[in-house]
Amino acid sequence: MPPKKILFCADFSENSEPARQLALDYAKAFGAELLIVHVIESARFPGYLDWAGDEMDQILDRTKESAKQRLDALAAESGPVDKPVKVFCEIGSAANTIVALAAKESVDLVVIGTHGRTGVKHLVMGSIARSVLRMAHRPVLIVEGPTLEAEEQFTAQEFPPVP
Repeated sequence: MPPKKILFCADFSENSEPARQLALDYAKAFGAELLIVHVIESARFPGYLDWAGDEMDQILDRTKESAKQRLDALAAESGPVDKPVKVFCEIGSAANTIVALAAKESVDLVVIGTHGRTGVKHLVMGSIARSVLRMAHRPVLIVEGPTLEAEEQFTAQEFPPVP
């Protein structure tokens, strides 16, 4: 059965571009509604949310506003699709938020990109795509990013630097 609603998970990275293009192509081919979500990962602010108060709320509001503008731009770039593109910007655990939104919106397919990390990098950094795949009760299409060149540019550094 062709999908009627497709949820693309946007992290605004170069690695998610193939997933975005595939989600868009599927939406056009099947006449499906395209939903785009970006989740601002609250785990990145663990100790600050409780005591930073208004300042943290202001930072999160500005971050969410900026992300919403980028989502609107992605929706506008989607070109001619049969149905309007819906965008969602949420704050929370990325995998949990994506799975909950997919259930709430009754999507038929979740399309998510991955950075293609393996080995120790995968164990240390985890994988949102893998968590979504494990938790979602609907089909999930994981699209690997084009290259790992950006990550290969970074090398391990000691801190503080040893003279």
